Amino acid sequence: MTRSLLAGACALAWILMPVAGAHAQTDTVLVPADDASGRAADLGASSNAALADDDSQAPVPFESGQLTITQQEEYGEKVLAYDGKQLASNYEVSFDRIVKVGGVNVALVDVGDGGNQCGPATVIVWKPEGGTIQSITVEQDECGAPPAAISDSAIYFVPYLLPGVSKPALQWSPTDGLTTSGNLTYMPEPGTDWKDVDPSKYDNIVAAFHNEAVYRLAETLLGKEMPEMATSLLVGGGTEKTASGAFYASGCVPHNCGGNDGFMAVDPANHKLYFARRGDKPEPDAWPAVNTWPAEVREAMDKALGSPN
Repeated sequence: MTRSLLAGACALAWILMPVAGAHAQTDTVLVPADDASGRAADLGASSNAALADDDSQAPVPFESGQLTITQQEEYGEKVLAYDGKQLASNYEVSFDRIVKVGGVNVALVDVGDGGNQCGPATVIVWKPEGGTIQSITVEQDECGAPPAAISDSAIYFVPYLLPGVSKPALQWSPTDGLTTSGNLTYMPEPGTDWKDVDPSKYDNIVAAFHNEAVYRLAETLLGKEMPEMATSLLVGGGTEKTASGAFYASGCVPHNCGGNDGFMAVDPANHKLYFARRGDKPEPDAWPAVNTWPAEVREAMDKALGSPN
């Protein structure tokens, strides 16, 4: 199982990542698919109208009760509850869907801090036969968890992988609870070289690490700093080019823009990489030493990172 997970980990994780940012902002109310009475359609329509009016969310019928999301203060946390029993709370709480897993109705609710490039945690809610309502929150780090992938028998969570990182892939079922399926390790695309580097395909410069030649050189330059460096580029956009043809981009750590910012430049023609990360020190850390950088790349970095807070 682990080997098969490893084979697709890198591609699947980065396919999922853009979804997380959008997923975190979703405020759609969903109701059980087996509600054939028409009540589901009425509830969905009224809920969407409510969202448009005041960003509230209507109750969702679930297992002879109701799932509710309430907010007591204008800028306070939202509270997820089932028939008045609190299950979770945070600043962003939204219903995702109700599915059937292993013959059991399961409600999925997104709960998180919100913000750029941070997918929410998933709260799983279910009611065992003859039992009381149960819930579990699935999250892998301070930036939430991957979106849930549903099968008939289990829910799978494939982690986002940054360069140099390994994480467990998780699964949940009503009978076994939350368990580990295997361990995933970031891998560049085997056999790719500098000639394959194409910045026009990168929504974020972190995608350049998928190239094996880029990854191996970054690994040599950064060592154990590679995951932290990649994280400092996550909140960012496309790339720009220097006059000589090198391309570059800057970014920041989610929820810490201005406090932990990164810069990366790639020179495919000369097989060179340049990295810098600025925190609260007067000068950014740089790999290789910044006095070895071409003037145009140094200028681009100075402009991108500016002065520390």
